[in-house]
Amino acid sequence: MLFTIQVNNKKIKAEKGETILSALNRNGIIIPTLCRMKEFTPTGACRMCVVEVEGRDRLVTACSQPVEEWMKIKTHSPRVITARKTIVELLLSNHPDDCLYCDKNLNCELQRLSEELNIRERRMRAKKIRPRLDQSSPAIVRELSKCILCGRCVRVCEEIITSTSLDFLNKGSQTHVGPAMDRDFNFSSCIHCGQCVLVCPTGALHEKHNINEVQEYLNNPELLKVIQYSPLVASGIAEELGIKYNREFDRILNSILRKIGFEKIFTTGTGTDICITEVTAQLKEEIERKSKTPLYISACPAWVKYAEQFMPEILPLLSTVKSPQQITGILIKTLVAEQADVRPEKIYSVSATPCMAMKFEARRDGMMRKGISDVDSVMTVRELARLIRLYGIDVTNIEPEPVDEPMSGLTSAAALAEVSGGLAEAVIRSLWFSINNNEADRQLFKKLRSGGSFREASFRIGETEISVAVVDGLIGLEKLKNSQASGKKYDLVEVMTCQGGCVNGAGLPYSSVKDEKKSRAKMIYHADETDALNLPCKSPVLLNLYDKLIKENKEIGDRKIFFTHFEKRNVLL
Repeated sequence: MLFTIQVNNKKIKAEKGETILSALNRNGIIIPTLCRMKEFTPTGACRMCVVEVEGRDRLVTACSQPVEEWMKIKTHSPRVITARKTIVELLLSNHPDDCLYCDKNLNCELQRLSEELNIRERRMRAKKIRPRLDQSSPAIVRELSKCILCGRCVRVCEEIITSTSLDFLNKGSQTHVGPAMDRDFNFSSCIHCGQCVLVCPTGALHEKHNINEVQEYLNNPELLKVIQYSPLVASGIAEELGIKYNREFDRILNSILRKIGFEKIFTTGTGTDICITEVTAQLKEEIERKSKTPLYISACPAWVKYAEQFMPEILPLLSTVKSPQQITGILIKTLVAEQADVRPEKIYSVSATPCMAMKFEARRDGMMRKGISDVDSVMTVRELARLIRLYGIDVTNIEPEPVDEPMSGLTSAAALAEVSGGLAEAVIRSLWFSINNNEADRQLFKKLRSGGSFREASFRIGETEISVAVVDGLIGLEKLKNSQASGKKYDLVEVMTCQGGCVNGAGLPYSSVKDEKKSRAKMIYHADETDALNLPCKSPVLLNLYDKLIKENKEIGDRKIFFTHFEKRNVLL
């Protein structure tokens, strides 16, 4: 039901039941917010969205107040602007004055609001929050002094990720956000997904940087410097550098990385193709022995840590195939080392990825051999973009170059794995091809590509009915459990921690625009429709690896090196 309300002396249409903020935004009127997140129930905690409503003595929060037909609203009256300005000034009164050194400088919502409200002097002074730098996590840094208590990280961790690693602690002026018992992150149930970093409006939470470490090793002439990057990295770098992305930019990125100092460049997509092939073989084996339990895909490191902490009973059901990053890292420290006649310890291997949890995964006990890590350092897309800018490379005036052999290509199935449900689809398509000797119709996978935190589909392959479930964001685990409790059986289950998959990874450029995330997925689906190489079994690069290079290398000839193990983790909750 539509009705008319008056805003700033002009009439606009509003819908019954919607909030004032929703009605204003829909009509092109923008007012500031700090605590609000679109998919969450409004709290009105930050008070930044206050507006003046005729007949009300107090200002009301637009994010939580429903519209009513009689309303006459002023969004930028002197009283409203003064209130918003006072709120920001109060936040700044005990905020550290280190913007030039802050990780979120020029990308900070508090900084932007200060500029928009024309705050040019400090009128209020308060005791600064005691600096406390928590660097115990391999992926996330927490700077308590920059927290403005908006509560976004708490809500994302509790309501979306469901690991409840963060909460409000203490009372009054001592209130702050932190893990249980106010311990550091390494004692908490944090799974290092980094979604809290994406929603933090200031620099209170940010990724743990490896830029200085990478710089140091790039200048070491005794090491062979190698980098791998996942399919989403090139588009993320283009976005971060303000360049319109096209497929040719992947080759330009190779040139950029060589100018920085990397001597060998590979695509993680080759490792994804191997991952798909090995998981397909595992699933085929499970089906042949008529297993009554599902096979859980373990390519998402945040999901694996969540399972180790909160669902240890399913650890025997997790696929033991390593993630694409780690598989590629293994090939670098074996095949590439052999081809370059270099000892593995003399290779410095870097991975560029949209996933912050990969920083944790590279340090897992099962991800090294003879004390040598498969991957030495992991960088997010934002970190790699900073490194590119640091070296002063003109990305608009550079010749494209290919990646290096033997990991010089990927199939569209590998890129599809970056989207929630994509890895499960790639596995089923590979299984279909191996049994039926033809490609499955893409229309069969519509259900796996649809929205929602939980989706399922069944596929008839040969004489077998295969049931697949996709959990898109850990909030969907409850629906999976309910479905299984009702008697539903699944053969393959894919779980992605980040909603939408790696296209919403915490290491990608900061963006609050939902359409931008959708465009990343759309780009991947389009590539899958147009690329000739759409299955690992068709890839000449993969066939060469399996039929020749892997067989001839003693360390990986039996392929056991592509597998790992998982065990229960006890954490302070």
